Amino acid sequence: MNEEIDLIIEDAKESMVKAIRHLEDELLKIRAGKANPSMLDGVMVEYYGNPTPLNQVANINTPDARTIRVQPWEKNMLEPIETAITYANLGLNPQNNGEVVMINVPALTEERRKDLVKKCRAEAENARVSIRSARRDANDEIKKLQKDGLSEDLAKDAEDEVQKLTDQYSSKTDQEIEQKEKDIMTI
Repeated sequence: MNEEIDLIIEDAKESMVKAIRHLEDELLKIRAGKANPSMLDGVMVEYYGNPTPLNQVANINTPDARTIRVQPWEKNMLEPIETAITYANLGLNPQNNGEVVMINVPALTEERRKDLVKKCRAEAENARVSIRSARRDANDEIKKLQKDGLSEDLAKDAEDEVQKLTDQYSSKTDQEIEQKEKDIMTI
């Protein structure tokens, strides 16, 4: 029985870790006004007829807080890269100077910052829902084991363990969102 409980708790923990990873990925996509190479994650470029991630055909870096510099490995990729960034609908305006593609990241307005904070909070709430869902699923499994003969004390201990995990990952969600909000609201 203890092995089954350990598996249930491990599954719950894994689900909660996935929820936090997903939150982190989503928060990376929300730009805080500072240039960041990850802003171009998900941009696909036509490379010899195949859609290819931008970071596989060019070097992406940030020379300063407001600029992203995309240096293609092949000169003939400048225009496809510029086109792909434009069509990615990121609100960025790439400029091709014949050597590299430069992107100036505009400063965020106060209103836009507040919208981004709302979006971050919505993502955090989605993560919390996933974490609570993992807790509910684990507790349901523990109740099934209890019906099959698991002692009440063991069931209670297992539920307490699942609750500790839930609290731990909920607090991690709060920390992630707090940090991102601070980034967004810092001018």
